[in-house]
Amino acid sequence: MIKAILIDDEAYVRSNVTKKIIANFSDKITIIGEANSVETAVKIIEKNKPDLIFLDIDLGDGTGFDVLKNTLFKKFEVIFVTGFDKHALKAIKVGALDYILKPIDEIEFIEAVKKAIENKNKENHLEKLIEISSEYFNGTDNKRIILKTTDSVYAIYEDDIFYCKSDGNYTTFYTKQQDKIVVSKPIKKIEEILTEHVFIRCHQSYIVNKKQVIKYSRQGFLILNSEIKVPVSSRRKEYTLKKIF
Repeated sequence: MIKAILIDDEAYVRSNVTKKIIANFSDKITIIGEANSVETAVKIIEKNKPDLIFLDIDLGDGTGFDVLKNTLFKKFEVIFVTGFDKHALKAIKVGALDYILKPIDEIEFIEAVKKAIENKNKENHLEKLIEISSEYFNGTDNKRIILKTTDSVYAIYEDDIFYCKSDGNYTTFYTKQQDKIVVSKPIKKIEEILTEHVFIRCHQSYIVNKKQVIKYSRQGFLILNSEIKVPVSSRRKEYTLKKIF
């Protein structure tokens, strides 16, 4: 059985999650504890060593990120259960962590928990994911993002990304250090985690880092450092040039 802990400062949310676990995963998950603050959460995690935690962002004495930062034991899967907070959600996405929005949708809940169960025996790189998410949540000048491929997890500085290219449900990152990193996410999802005023969707299939742009060619290309060419669609030309230059 997977041991789970519920961490939320609202009792009715903990009760709701409990009911959904009993209804859908009673043969796979057992709840071994609950907490309503950072302090109690850290204590119960250290004492009980869970496999899975359901974690709210806003707690009475701090945040869910404080819980993750202060626990020595980190061999668990985490699912954030949070209200719509644009900044917090982006921090979660940047770190490639899982979340469910309040009010909790049954289908989303089941999908998130199934994924956590599947990942239980895989290396979850939780400390690195937490580090990247916390950096964004607390504010940082040189932002990093987590990129997961089929066999690796990369922590990439945004400044090191030249551009991204879409191919259906896959997106390839072209970077200084790694040349190519292919992730199984459509380019629309990639847009959600990149800094808006730095990365420009210049084409249906391309996102470019404007910090890497040297000039615009009248042949319809942005010329980047290292003599890289990225196409600009006619439909996005005016928007792109205004945003970059």
